[in-house]
Amino acid sequence: MKIILATRNKGKVKEFNVLAEGTKLEFIPLPKEIGNLPEETGTTFQENALIKAKFAFENCGGVACLADDSGLEVNFLDGAPGIYSARYSEEGTDYSNTLKLLKKMNGVPKEDRKASFKCSLVLLGKEYNHTVEGSFEGEIGTLLKGKNGFGYDPIFVVPGSGLHLAELNQIEKIKISHRAIAFRELKAVLEVSK
Repeated sequence: MKIILATRNKGKVKEFNVLAEGTKLEFIPLPKEIGNLPEETGTTFQENALIKAKFAFENCGGVACLADDSGLEVNFLDGAPGIYSARYSEEGTDYSNTLKLLKKMNGVPKEDRKASFKCSLVLLGKEYNHTVEGSFEGEIGTLLKGKNGFGYDPIFVVPGSGLHLAELNQIEKIKISHRAIAFRELKAVLEVSK
């Protein structure tokens, strides 16, 4: 079963296809001729995922479409950067966003550095209207570590391991991520295992 992923990010398409191994699902990117995805004007991850899923479904001839929206929530910062994770700093790059967050957390004790990656998935199709959530708990480190991953991975410490997400290889990270947790929920809803 082919599902259009409401993204043009090839890395994200690859990640979802790794998650879909052992199922009947295959993810393909949003066709180029559709144009740009709409602005994310929602106030939650779920609302933003729904905006993208609706756009993709309405413009792709009724083919089932999946959209995700995700980000980092830091307890000490009352859930920031949250839905603004990708545009947290003025420059809006992974590096500048991470540095801004580290600066805001400077001097905060270990017990107050709890954080979680959140993911909302919305699947729309002629026979589908599902929303699932995933959350991956950890804490914010004090230094950037690791060369793998992207976004806040270099400062996000995986519980129980002491390793930063960016120190894990791609497959290890994909299997434990907030997207993986949400995707397992989606698979359970769809019952798509071979």
